[in-house]
Amino acid sequence: MAEEVEDRAKRVFGDHYEKAAAFAALLTEHGVERGLIGPREVDRLWERHLLNSAVIAELLPEGSRVVDVGSGAGLPGLPLAIARPDLDLTLLEPMVRRVAWLTECVEALGLDVTVLRGRAEEGPVRDRLSGSDVVTARAVAPLDRLAGWCLPLLRPGGRLVALKGESAEEELTRDAEAVRRAGGVRPRVITCGGDVLELPTTVVLVERDDQASGRDGSRRRRKDR
Repeated sequence: MAEEVEDRAKRVFGDHYEKAAAFAALLTEHGVERGLIGPREVDRLWERHLLNSAVIAELLPEGSRVVDVGSGAGLPGLPLAIARPDLDLTLLEPMVRRVAWLTECVEALGLDVTVLRGRAEEGPVRDRLSGSDVVTARAVAPLDRLAGWCLPLLRPGGRLVALKGESAEEELTRDAEAVRRAGGVRPRVITCGGDVLELPTTVVLVERDDQASGRDGSRRRRKDR
């Protein structure tokens, strides 16, 4: 890794940089062969994936209950868990082989993170994860579907933080009505990490309607794990 990128990574991860480097090493060694990242991604792992994911930590309040939907290779969930050990984080992933990968990483890195197999739209998953403060998602689905899956997991006033690319504004315009129907309010596009990334992370931020009520809107205590 170039010295300049390493310096930026240390700024983002601070005292937890070594764990971030260990996760990068795991992805470098196993990511391509296990179908988690493409071959061309290895050389830009820090800038495009780890830092791109970790910088959204600035949007997450202290001690938040966070669900990373469709966690896949562990992005953005694992960089967030490393950078912010105060978070109560669940990695939600439907594919068995990726659940195995996430479990291996959590154990190898010594993280206090829950790995759950399932889909956000499934009843048992909603029952278990409802009332969360934040739901994150990266390269999972178009915004209309993402809102329908993720907003029911949030408490009223909770945030969907969807990492998007250049199409963010276009998606938000196209899917604004679907987001509203799903209970989303105050949708907007923002960027994170402008001080450490050459290309800041583009995020669509949607809040769950404050008027949402019912059992899936109740706040749960941090569970003992």
